[in-house]
Amino acid sequence: MTAAELLRNDFRLIASLVPRGARVLDLGCGDGSLLELLRSERGAIVRGVELDLDGIIACVGRDVPVVQADLDAGLAGFPDDSFDVVVLSQTLQVVRRPDLVVREMLRVGTRGVVSFPNFAHWRIRAHLALRGRMPVSRSIPYAWYETPNIHHTTLKDFRDFVADSGGVVEQELPLVSRGGSLHAVRLAPNLRADTVLAVVERGTA
Repeated sequence: MTAAELLRNDFRLIASLVPRGARVLDLGCGDGSLLELLRSERGAIVRGVELDLDGIIACVGRDVPVVQADLDAGLAGFPDDSFDVVVLSQTLQVVRRPDLVVREMLRVGTRGVVSFPNFAHWRIRAHLALRGRMPVSRSIPYAWYETPNIHHTTLKDFRDFVADSGGVVEQELPLVSRGGSLHAVRLAPNLRADTVLAVVERGTA
């Protein structure tokens, strides 16, 4: 399974967590394919935020509304509670200020849907322990010198990070890629899941 196919499976799961007709903001929306899926299959009212010009052009080609902005600068252009769902799909690990991005996600949205690669997966641990080299896998398909991932997190670290950012993990879906699709992991998820999908909401004061 290619990285693109894994991501598409990730999109399908994200779509299942989005209520019909929801107002959805996708942070780091890339070419807009997730938003296009949410609009066509969930009747969502969509908007994206993307920095890369090629992504902006692709969104325009899909007729997906998009704003060009740097997530590390915050979301000052969006009012509080202006979206029902804010998506952060495979983006958390590539931003420079994940704490700011998550706080802003929880400010502008009622809930957040976050997906990220779990760097505590047993194959990654084994690769480092036995080979002494940075791993390359289906969920992390980059060599160390070309990876966009600058913050490597684990499922356990993510839980603490969300709490420190003023949020609550309402739902957690640890996943593993197998046989061309993503499967739920129930036993020892921090060890066995290579991808994590989580629903995050604002914590109570």
